[in-house]
Amino acid sequence: MTPNRESSAHELEMLIKREISQAGGWIGFDRFMELALYAPNLGYYSARREPIGLGLGLGGRPSSDFVTAPQMSPWFSRTLAKSVLEALDKTSTREVWEFGAGTGEMAFEILSVLGERIERYTIVDLSAGLKEAQRERLLPFKDKVNWVSELPQAFEGVVLGNEVLDAMPVKLLVKVGAEWFERGVSLEDKAHSGGYSWVWSDRRTALRPPLDINCGDGVDQAGHSQEYLTEIHPQANAFVCTLAERLKKGVIFLIDYGFPEHEYYHPDRSGGTVMCHELHRSDSNPLAHVGLKDITAHVNFTGIALSAQDAGLAVLGYTSQAHFLINSGLLPLIVERPVAEKAMAQKLITEHEMGELFKVIALGAGMDDGLEWSPMGFSVGDRSHQL
Repeated sequence: MTPNRESSAHELEMLIKREISQAGGWIGFDRFMELALYAPNLGYYSARREPIGLGLGLGGRPSSDFVTAPQMSPWFSRTLAKSVLEALDKTSTREVWEFGAGTGEMAFEILSVLGERIERYTIVDLSAGLKEAQRERLLPFKDKVNWVSELPQAFEGVVLGNEVLDAMPVKLLVKVGAEWFERGVSLEDKAHSGGYSWVWSDRRTALRPPLDINCGDGVDQAGHSQEYLTEIHPQANAFVCTLAERLKKGVIFLIDYGFPEHEYYHPDRSGGTVMCHELHRSDSNPLAHVGLKDITAHVNFTGIALSAQDAGLAVLGYTSQAHFLINSGLLPLIVERPVAEKAMAQKLITEHEMGELFKVIALGAGMDDGLEWSPMGFSVGDRSHQL
């Protein structure tokens, strides 16, 4: 670990420690996750570093923490561009808005494919380090690309969010026996060393998951209370409501890993979905290496769809990433490509890779009945009825 990263991680720990102390010794996990990822200049995403990619550093060790579909294969973005073009044409708009643009790879490929059809490409990103990478990658399109830190009060166009929802802070709820608690974070002093550590701490809550979870009486065969841990997603739902309020005409494509709520809150999914990613390794402990690794949770796509509909958006389709890319024309694009390119593109649609776990939902704004349509990405295998 470099001295700068060590220093930033220490400053972040001090910031979180002060916040916990000022809050009376406890903060909800959503606030802990928000600080760990987005504390200005200190959080995982807001610090000046590049967590995404396939590159190797000294000694052949990974120099990034995870890879997303646009880094895995350019054919992800080139295929998505066909659905973007269809949405631009159907809504008579000329601008694309991308949230969390990573290294700028998806923007580069979409702009390369669509050319003059896009008048302006606006990126909304909080990471200073990633903005630098985006500016460098998108230099050939510098006259079309601009960056903002927040949405305007009103805008039009096609909105893209690839692996954005999973990085939004979640609340942790845990059922112990018949009672529900909100799981948060406290400090535990280490008297022998004079230090401290983060520890989980639960408080009774009136919050509940959107579905009743029938996991028996919560008692194992030995008579011990069992835990059922899960998440709720108020920030992701609020994000969709903000889009609905401000997008006057256009289409939103959100691509992420997750489930409809009947799968998300299944009685057997008792450990929750929070995961961390560091140097291409995964773990389930967000209290370790705070600020130095990604923290994510799977997406409840039913919650996204309901929030969208309640806010006035139309759900235009929901399906697996595999169906979406195949429907959008991936296979003809790669049929003549070299074997290595085909192999990477196939990871996008193979069931045990990204094809099934990742889903795509499309939401429409400001469309009259005559403009409402079924986008090509959902022509086969639309699962909207499963939400």
